[in-house]
Amino acid sequence: MTKRIKVIVPVPMDAAGVANRIAQLPPSLIRAGFEPEFVAVSWGAALGDSHHDMLLMDWTVFQAGIKAEEEGFDAVCIDTVSDSGLFALRSRLSIPVLGPGQVSFHTAMTLGKKFSIITMWDEWFPLYQKTITEYGLSHRVASIRSIKTRPDLEDLLEGKEDVIFEKLKTEAMRAIDEDGADVIVLGSTTMHQSAEYLAENLPVPVINPGLICYKMCEVLLELGLSHSKLAFPAPEVPKDDEVLANNN
Repeated sequence: MTKRIKVIVPVPMDAAGVANRIAQLPPSLIRAGFEPEFVAVSWGAALGDSHHDMLLMDWTVFQAGIKAEEEGFDAVCIDTVSDSGLFALRSRLSIPVLGPGQVSFHTAMTLGKKFSIITMWDEWFPLYQKTITEYGLSHRVASIRSIKTRPDLEDLLEGKEDVIFEKLKTEAMRAIDEDGADVIVLGSTTMHQSAEYLAENLPVPVINPGLICYKMCEVLLELGLSHSKLAFPAPEVPKDDEVLANNN
């Protein structure tokens, strides 16, 4: 039986924008018997550039995922390194729920001693600072660096490769040479188009967060594993109807 994985895009966008997110999962890397289904939230944040947007992403991702188990999905993958709504969905669901930030940061620690996050602009730094603190990983982070470039969450890096890729490589090399990073983590699933170029042009491993998060979903489903309900207990009185009342 096919295992369905719901991949939640944390900002509202049209079909073309969702298609660009789908492209981070090459068909050759999707195992037989698994089916990722990308779904964008119906309303909410625009850029994730503030605590205002962070709250909206937590809420709308939670709304989009709260019924995943009832809808017949076998796992949920959150398509943002901010891991928006991760713990709340784990509380509400028993199927695996994974976020690219948690998966990428811990994978980086299995490949090296310290990692750096390379991202698009400084406005996303609070997203990483929040999750790094929650996961207790501050001592393993060499640095967070950006190329100070406003992101395009729908068209992503398309048409800007010649400029953006080189900027990312430059900051990554600074993280390696100046900050002591021995693994690089891309700071957003929207940066996936640069992953291959950076992997070929940097002397350390490069983590592509959306891809590795999805693959971990496959692994957990194959092994019959999910998050601990002792760590993420279910609510005694779920409020699904109330949560979904503003899902428009």
